[in-house]
Amino acid sequence: MLDRTDYRILEELNRNSRMTMRELGERVHLTGQAVATRVKKLEESDVIRNYSITVDEEKIGNTVHAMVNIFMISSFHDPYLLFLEEHRKYVRRNYKLSGESCYLLECRFPSNGELNAFLKGLSKYVNYKLSIVIEP
Repeated sequence: MLDRTDYRILEELNRNSRMTMRELGERVHLTGQAVATRVKKLEESDVIRNYSITVDEEKIGNTVHAMVNIFMISSFHDPYLLFLEEHRKYVRRNYKLSGESCYLLECRFPSNGELNAFLKGLSKYVNYKLSIVIEP
């Protein structure tokens, strides 16, 4: 069971996972060694599963942010999933859903032309409803 300090550690690491244990300890009012022990326990219990970065997609040229509701044509999803794997440079997340649509696909593209080409290929496997993100 996590206590208030563990939640504070998670909050701080979520903001900046590159800080030193000493810095983290100062922020949560523990010594560097004490906070390192807690972080290790959080890692070993899979509360912390990995450390990652956040990329500014626009700065790397991916200015088109698309959300695509996927409606399967068939109960056989493998061709759709294979298509996504082949186009993984565009796919950020693929959520399997309950409700009206089967999946919610989040993608980034450098241009509307590449989005259009992706959608043409996608339409061989599924029906879809496209939304463009105006502001995150």
